[in-house]
Amino acid sequence: MPTPPDRPVIPSRIIPAGAPLPARAPEPGEAPPWRTASPPPPPVIPPAAPVPADPEPVPPPQVVHHVHEVLLVTPEPEPEPALWARVWDWLWEHLVTWRMLVAVLAALVPWFGGDSPVSLWSGAVHQLRDEAGVLAAYVVAAGALAAAWALDRRTGRAVPRFLLVTTAVGAFGVFDWWDPILMLTGVHK
Repeated sequence: MPTPPDRPVIPSRIIPAGAPLPARAPEPGEAPPWRTASPPPPPVIPPAAPVPADPEPVPPPQVVHHVHEVLLVTPEPEPEPALWARVWDWLWEHLVTWRMLVAVLAALVPWFGGDSPVSLWSGAVHQLRDEAGVLAAYVVAAGALAAAWALDRRTGRAVPRFLLVTTAVGAFGVFDWWDPILMLTGVHK
């Protein structure tokens, strides 16, 4: 049972590790066997010669006892941050880097005769959808996205990040608004 905070725990004896425990507890009024006899009183010194009287008598020395209480407190762990704070920190540590900013700008800015790399990739997978079929376009878009992601994970350089952004954003060209209806009902346009 824990001791209330207003009553400190005062050990009566500390038994060192490996020492044998006492055979029995002391009886009431009996000195415990582990107590050592008190040292003999100091020898009586004869009183010194009387000192001439001072105008103020010196008070007799007083015995002062100092009591120190030790309160051991384990610090409470810091609360875990909220989910949105952890997501925000992860985004700033992993996604918003100079490589990502360079890759996004390079992928979205038009530099091929008015077309950006994202719009070119989007147009290519959409044309593949029309010519080779829906499944082929999804396979090519997903395969290119997986390859760019694996390359970016392995190197972490700006060019693979550029390819990842281009394939990720450009893959939206493979979608058609009719796909969910086709998938749920099987009805073609």
